[in-house]
This record gives sequence, structure tokens and C-alpha cells, in this order.
Amino acid sequence: MEYPKGRTSPLMGSSPYSSPNIALLLRRRILSWTRETNLEPSISVRVSGKIFELHKKPLISKCGYFNKALQGSSEIELPDNFPGGSESFEMVMLFTYDYPLILDPFNVSALRCAADFLEMTEEYHHPLNLVERSDLYLNQVVFQNWDDTLIVLQKCVPLIPVSEELLIVSRCVESLAFMACMEILEPERKTNSPALSMQGLTGRNWNCEIVKERAGQDLWIKDLIALPFEFFKQIIGSLRRQGMREKYVGPIIMFYANKWVLSKKTHKFWEETSEENGIENANTKVSTIFEGIIDLLPVEEKAGMAIPVAFYFALLSRSLSLKLSKDSKIMIHEKVVSVLHLARDADFLLPEKGNKSGSVGSCLEVETMERIVKMYVVGKRKNGCQGQTLLCDMSVVADLWDRYILQIASDPSLGFERFVQLIEVIPAVERETHDHLYAAITTYLLEHSGLSREEKSSLCNYLECRKLSQETCVHAVQNNQMPLRLIMQALFLQQLHTHQTVKDCSGSFRYVQASELAITGTLTPNSASPYDGCPPSTSLSNKEYDSASFRIQTLEKEIMSLKKSLQCENSTKVPSFRVSGLDGSSGMRRRKPLGQVRGCIGLGSMSWGSQRRCAGRILKLFRRIAMLGKGKGKGKGMMK
Repeated sequence: MEYPKGRTSPLMGSSPYSSPNIALLLRRRILSWTRETNLEPSISVRVSGKIFELHKKPLISKCGYFNKALQGSSEIELPDNFPGGSESFEMVMLFTYDYPLILDPFNVSALRCAADFLEMTEEYHHPLNLVERSDLYLNQVVFQNWDDTLIVLQKCVPLIPVSEELLIVSRCVESLAFMACMEILEPERKTNSPALSMQGLTGRNWNCEIVKERAGQDLWIKDLIALPFEFFKQIIGSLRRQGMREKYVGPIIMFYANKWVLSKKTHKFWEETSEENGIENANTKVSTIFEGIIDLLPVEEKAGMAIPVAFYFALLSRSLSLKLSKDSKIMIHEKVVSVLHLARDADFLLPEKGNKSGSVGSCLEVETMERIVKMYVVGKRKNGCQGQTLLCDMSVVADLWDRYILQIASDPSLGFERFVQLIEVIPAVERETHDHLYAAITTYLLEHSGLSREEKSSLCNYLECRKLSQETCVHAVQNNQMPLRLIMQALFLQQLHTHQTVKDCSGSFRYVQASELAITGTLTPNSASPYDGCPPSTSLSNKEYDSASFRIQTLEKEIMSLKKSLQCENSTKVPSFRVSGLDGSSGMRRRKPLGQVRGCIGLGSMSWGSQRRCAGRILKLFRRIAMLGKGKGKGKGMMK
């Protein structure tokens, strides 16, 4: 398709054969026929309230309808649904009076429908009757040109259902779809269509104006999205039947929805142009198109590849303000669920400012997101999906949900029970990391200082120190909002990290020294220590290494001693407790509720001051170990 420079939409034009000109030409032709035949008009035809005085012979010679109707009466009134009304009847009468009527895209559809109604076929006029002439013009002229086809399709709107029964609409649709496919397959545009490329739209928040500008970069797309939805829907179906790939079809649907559903300007225009009940009429129009768009969207794995995920969340947000059917709401939720693992936390719906629900926990946006995440979790389990893909997708969705909870945790209106419900939307086993959940709980505790000690502890029971990163563990140890049990777990987890770091450092040190000596050939069974003779500037001496090892052992003994003292204190105060030691010994311990994180040391019987003093001593020991690890790391760097 080639478009003239500065071309505007073909739907904005009009036929050069206006109604006053046609009426004037018809009157002149009737007068001329009267003079030629010396016969006065004897037939009266009423069309759309307008009366035409005509001659009988031209009517019965070319119109089967009048041939039958004029056998018993000279006055005829055409029905109100006559195609095209009085204007198309005037053009048809010019044809019956043998006037050289010129067809164009603006009048051919009305003439074709009127000719069919009046039975202007070869049975009454041969060789070229109005039906054949109109079809010939449509096939040889209109359907070979993009603009002409668009004009004819638009002119078919007031002629429905006759234009559909005569297949004018379907032929226009197939023609437009074919030319659109050829536009995509054109070699120089095959991979560089500016509008259909999703570059610049993926991974960004939805912006109607940016998408509108993108749609306007290809004029043929701009023409398609200007059509009434019923025609647009048929064109999309034809594009898919003719083999257009989904990565091209999806963006066209997206552009149409952006114009007629998501754009606030369009909604406002409909409100202002409605004669009465502007808001209600506008909502009805948008809802009708919205429900149709849902049916056109790609399904399953094609959904996220053809259209940006932000578009689905924009539709979801728009659906909250419309009165959609129950089935339509379920369908849009399922569409969002199918691309949930591809979303960003910025795509999730946040409560609007000044929401009327009074509580962020009960607002429509949060409830909708909660329902969708639950549908995702249930769907994954129900389908019996297994393997690495499922684990990856579930961990991604779990992380997104924790980030979402973090964004609303600071709202003062979010109640304790509601916050717990939001946490439990994702099962604990599905969370690969608890870093964002920890941040959400910390934020909630800071903003809700009135919580009881039991409520704080129950919230922290959802955290597992093993799923916290090392940086988060360090923060948890110093976080006064956390209960002491969680702090102790984080402390001992840090102990394991530090011990492993020092162990790895020592192992690496020995490996490097052995490798160097083996290469130089100085390492023999009877040789001296491998550390002898090493330059002090490049390695640690044997004596320094032994000193470092001794310090590590001393620190570990201090930790053992401290834990044993804690065990003794607990066992004397509460015999029913059991404490796990570093040596693997264990005793009785109190049963905790299901889902509660188990602590490494039972501290329930100690006073608050004793607990803090013990924690302080352990923290100092771990800092000394960490400093030692850093020192050995430097030694390793010197060796290299």
C-alpha cells in the first residue's frame, strides 16, 4: 500500500455526487423523458417521506420490484428500511432513466443494496444491470485499493444487515486483511515495522499517549483502529485465518484497546456527546468493547510474547471501574494470571489515593491482586506442573508478591489479621528468599508500634533465617523490632557463615602454597615445612598461620562455653526445655505451633536483661571472627 504525502483518513471524505445535485439531475431527466415520449409521469413513489412522480416504462423495464408492484396500483410506498433512503433511490432512478451514472466508493454500497431490493438483475435488464455493474466495480476497483475499501466498509454501517447479507462487508474485510498481510510481508518492512515493534514499550509503565503515538507511525494501523468494533473484530479473525503471526496481530488489538477502552480522552468525548446519561452511556460503550477485546487477546504462552505485560494490568485496572459481566471478569483475571510470572512489581495495582473503602486491606485493587495470585498458585498445583520451570516461576511470583506487600505495609489502616492473610497468600515453601518478606514485616512493625509482643512474634514466625541473605541477616541482628529468638537464629547463622569463610580461606591458603612448591620441585617427603623460605611479602609464615588457627580455636571455645552456660541456666529453670548444642546433643524442648520457626536456643525462661547481655557477648565474638576472616583474606590476596 502506498499513501500520498500528507494523506488523511479516507473515512473523512464524501462523494462528489451530493444529494442536491442528484435531485436536480433526476428532475431534468424526468422532464427530458416527458418531452421525448409526450407522456406525463403516471407513477407516484413515496420514499422516506419524499414523493417522486415517475414514468411507468423505465421502472418496469429495469426493476423487478416495480414490475410486480405496479400491476394493481399506481401509488407505491417503499418501506422505511429501504437501503440508503431517498438519496440512493434518486441515484437508482437516474440509472433507470438511462443517465450515465458514475459509481464511486461513497455510493456503490448503497446502490448495490438498493439494486438488490428493487431486483435490478439480468432478468429485467441485460447485458449490464445495476447489480452486475456494482459488483464489477467492487471487484475490479474497490477491493484493489486500501482507501476505497475502507470507505465502502464505513458506508456499509447504516446498510446493515443488507450489506452483510450481500457479503459486501465480508469481502471488504477479507480484502483489508489480505492487504495488511502483504504490508507485513513486504521485504523492506518485514522486520522494521515501526508501530508493531514492541521496543520501547516492554518493561515500562503503561502510558496511553506514548502508545497512541506509536500506533500513528503506520497509517494502515491507524485506519484499522478507527473502524467500528464489529468490523475490527472480523478483520482480526481474517488476519489470523490468512496466517498473520501473533506477534503482529497482538499489537493491533492492543492499539485498538488503547484508543477505545483505556484512553480517558475517548471516554470523556463519549460523555460529552451523549444527549442524556452521558457517563452511563460512555461506560456502556466502553464495557461492550472491553468484553470484545478480551475475546480477541492471545491465549496461554502467546499472551506475554505478543503484547507487553503492562497492557494486561492496564486492562485489569480499567475493569475495576466498569460494569462487566462475571464471565468477562473471570476471563481478564485468567489473562493476567497467564502472564503473572513475566510481570514487574511496578505493574501490580496499588490502591488509589483517597480510596473510599477506608482500609487498604479491603480496597478493590488489593483484593483483586490477592485473588489473581491465589489463582496462579492454585493453577500451578492443579495442573501438576513439575520441574525447574515451575520452581522458577513460583519463586518469581512469590518475590513479586512480597515486594507488593512491602509497598502497602506502611499504610496505617492495614490491620494485623489482614496483613497476615496477605503473607499467607504464598505458601512458605514457595518462597526462595525471605529478604523482601523481612523488609515488609520490618516496615509493618515500624508503622504499627501498638502491636503486642505476641503479635510481633507471630509475624516473625513466617521468616526463616536460612532464606535470608547475609546482608539481611546482619540487619536482622541489629534490628530492635525483631524478637530475640530471631536475632539468635541470625547470630548463629552468621557464625556458620563466618566459620565457613575462614575454613575456605585456610583451605585455599594451603592449596596455593602446595601448588607453588610442587611447581618449583622443592616439595619432597623429607623436606622442611612448606612455609619455609617463602618471602614475607608474598605469603604468610608458618608461625603466623598457626597463630591464626589458634585464635580461631580460642574463639570457638568461648562460644561453646557461652552456649553451655545458657544450656545450664535453661535446664535449671525450666526442665521441660531442651537446647541444641554445637556438638549435636539435644534435650526436651517445648512444642511450637505449626509453621513457627524453631530457635537454636531456648530463651523463654531467661530475663530480658540476661537475654540481651548474652546476645551482646555473642555478637562481639562474631565480630572478632569476622575481623579475623578479613585479615586472612588479605593474606590470601598477598599470595596471589
